[in-house]
Amino acid sequence: VYLFSLLVESFEVTFTKEGEICGFRIHGQNVPFEAVVLDKSTGEGVIRAKDKLDCELQKEHTFTIQAYDCGEGPDGGNMKKSHKATVHIQVNDMNEYSPVFKEKSYKATVIEGKKYDSILKVEAVDADCSFQFSQICSYEIVTPDVPFTIDKDGNIKNTEKLNYSKERMYKLTVTSYDCGKNRASEDVLVKINIKPTCKPSWQGFNKRIEYEPGTGSLALFPSMHLETCEEPITSIQVSIMLETNHIGKGCDRDTYSEKSLHKLCGASAGTVELLPTPSNSANWTVGLPTDNGHDSDQVFEFNGTQAIKVPEGVVSTTLKEPFTISVWMRHGPGGREKETILCNSDKTEMNRHHYSLYVHNCRLVLLLRQEPTESENYKPAEFHWKLDQVCDKEWHHYVLNIEFPAVTLFVDGATFEPFLVTEDYPLHASKIETQLTIGACWQDLSGHDNDTETLSETLTGGSALMTQYFRGNLAGLMIRSGKLENKKVIDCLYTCKEGLDVQLPEEVASAVKVEFNPNQSSLTLEGDDIESFEKVMQHISYLNSRQFPTPGIRHLRVTTTVKCFNEETCISVPDSEGYVMVLQPEEPKISLSGIDHFARGAAEFESTEGVTLFPELRIVSTITREVEVEVEDDPTVQETVVSEEIMHNLDTCEVTVVGDELNGDHESLEVDLAQIQQRALEMSSSNVGMVITGVNTMANYEQVLHLIRYRNWHTEALFDRKFKLVCSELNGRYISNEFKVEVNVIHTANPMDHANNAMVQPQFINQVQHASVDLSGHNLANMHQASVVPSAATIVIVVCVSFLVFMIILGVFRIRAAHQGTLRDQENGKENEMDWDDSALTITVNPMETYEDQHSSEEEGDEEEEDSEDGEEEDDITSAESDSSEDEGGEQEDQQGSSRQQQLEWDDSTY
Repeated sequence: VYLFSLLVESFEVTFTKEGEICGFRIHGQNVPFEAVVLDKSTGEGVIRAKDKLDCELQKEHTFTIQAYDCGEGPDGGNMKKSHKATVHIQVNDMNEYSPVFKEKSYKATVIEGKKYDSILKVEAVDADCSFQFSQICSYEIVTPDVPFTIDKDGNIKNTEKLNYSKERMYKLTVTSYDCGKNRASEDVLVKINIKPTCKPSWQGFNKRIEYEPGTGSLALFPSMHLETCEEPITSIQVSIMLETNHIGKGCDRDTYSEKSLHKLCGASAGTVELLPTPSNSANWTVGLPTDNGHDSDQVFEFNGTQAIKVPEGVVSTTLKEPFTISVWMRHGPGGREKETILCNSDKTEMNRHHYSLYVHNCRLVLLLRQEPTESENYKPAEFHWKLDQVCDKEWHHYVLNIEFPAVTLFVDGATFEPFLVTEDYPLHASKIETQLTIGACWQDLSGHDNDTETLSETLTGGSALMTQYFRGNLAGLMIRSGKLENKKVIDCLYTCKEGLDVQLPEEVASAVKVEFNPNQSSLTLEGDDIESFEKVMQHISYLNSRQFPTPGIRHLRVTTTVKCFNEETCISVPDSEGYVMVLQPEEPKISLSGIDHFARGAAEFESTEGVTLFPELRIVSTITREVEVEVEDDPTVQETVVSEEIMHNLDTCEVTVVGDELNGDHESLEVDLAQIQQRALEMSSSNVGMVITGVNTMANYEQVLHLIRYRNWHTEALFDRKFKLVCSELNGRYISNEFKVEVNVIHTANPMDHANNAMVQPQFINQVQHASVDLSGHNLANMHQASVVPSAATIVIVVCVSFLVFMIILGVFRIRAAHQGTLRDQENGKENEMDWDDSALTITVNPMETYEDQHSSEEEGDEEEEDSEDGEEEDDITSAESDSSEDEGGEQEDQQGSSRQQQLEWDDSTY
């Protein structure tokens, strides 16, 4: 503080009468004072400050002062000094400084539901030197209506319990005052975060996780950490479950037919599919309820009233050789009755079950009765497995390897031994035929009225008798000749295409133990270091390797168990639940294109090679996507739809006849079987068409379809044939357009000569040049040297020409009458008259000359009219040809009179 008025101590010095006080001398370094004599005679003086004093720099000053007289003589010699006196000066303070807070801002975190004595303390200081003005006497919260208060020492506390759901953070403005009532130069900001009551749980877990098909692995917990509320943890165990039971047969798998899947997994030989997708060639499953969708597997439902008969000849496996039965089954707790999955029994009379697979009291039982042998000894006949999987209402995959007398069962890839095997005599010799059924057992009515039920006529084609109905879901029921012992093949049939995955960082690989279940829908983690454990959790991901996965929700659950030092559960971590949303994949559009209308000569149809139906067929698959496009000079982003060609497999292509079915006596569809087998495909044919099956590329399917030929060795009455081609992927999930092909038959005949008589019926076979001809808009593959007229038009042409002949004859008689009148007029005007003998006059008319000249122009005119009306026949007709046809028609009309004159021939031989 600089003093503008200084209280200076006045003092007096005693001196002798001989002299006067001339001055004062201050002793000390850097003393900011000086002493001035006020009265020499009295020795009165004053001490004053040389400059302004600052209390904050020095509150007190102490120094010594000494007086001296004027001395003797004019030069002041012999000057005398007084003793030294000590001077103490205290600088009084002024309140010129305001309080200043030590921190720019303050932060604190509190837990909801508690009242604190002090949440945090704010502190301000004052630069004044005096006690009165340098002390902070009070603090104040400036922000109104907040549940906090502050005391004189700067301690802030809450006045009520805080609620995290109501307010997560409070911002307070605080000021201070010194004892001189000066307010702080700047207020300070105080942030108080409200933390919810500490509950041990996983933090940073997103409940909804979107998975885009084709993107590979997706991290499920990228920022997840465990809140333990500062409890000392010794071990952690976490179980992660991915629920996929509602997807297909327990998870997302390839939805090809079971037969195709066996091929893909390396078990292709002798496989027979007993529950195929309904088709023209396999229609015995048409009446069964299914999952009504193709996004996942084809699943058949049996509700205790339905069963199906497998047609004869589908299964040719003999029980004397090793064979395999495999099936997907979902079955809940059942009653006490037997529920048959597969049964082969007598058609009539004896009702013997030769072999069957059924469920009874949560047991899976295989009945296998041996055929008659020379020895009548007991042999193993029933194999029992007691399995929880049979009644847990979940999908499971069962494979039975049967090599009598041994039977091995695989359930979801794991081996199970029968707990009970019963024996029985072999069957007696009999000529009774057997019936193979699914979902129940065929049984004759006699003697079994109370145990049988009637099967729906829609499934059997008539009244039938069944017993031991199955209640549950079945899929992929197969019988295969030979054993299926390769564990890799069995795992391939069962393994899911989706599941959990983890890539362990090297630094934590040994700190955490990881275990998966067989289908990778769950995993278990164990460890004792929280930091390492959290790193492993952050590397757990979801993976779906299907090109077109089944869209929808996969629920996710994380279960945690934590132990403390006492080896007991010290805190409870609640389960964390969420779900993975698999987005809808871009659906491919399979397009078939090529030549859809052509004609061939009858000889080609009758040849051994036949006619190729799809010579230029092309199969293309595209997907449609929305992409964002940035336009120049336009800040907005626009979305546009683009089409992109993709490659994927096909599993079925079916060629069907449009119209009448194929007559096996004189027509067929054929293909090179060697080429089919070379591409690992299969072919089946019937009177309605041909089906090619097997998982293979679109290119291979193209090559095979190019080889399909149609033969007909009796083409006399055949004018055209129509066919339809449809291809599909993933067991009918994606279906192509219907590509229709129409093939016309060109009939040929040799040109014939006819007598030139007026009343002879014309044959209307016109000679044409050896050039490429366009017939009704259809391209002719070969040149024909003979005259060609479609036989379908013969009747119409005959009627028209007959009418034309009639008109020509009528015109001839009218011309004759007019000509005779002219002659009579000329006779009267001549000097030398001539008499004509009309009795000998003969008129001969050649209708063929008129037809040959006129018919070509009329035919061309008709073709032009058909072109304009139908709008279809454009292939080989040029505008020049059309103009030419019109010109010819005009010239014929102009020359009609002269042509009529040329039709007459005068026979003057008798004149």
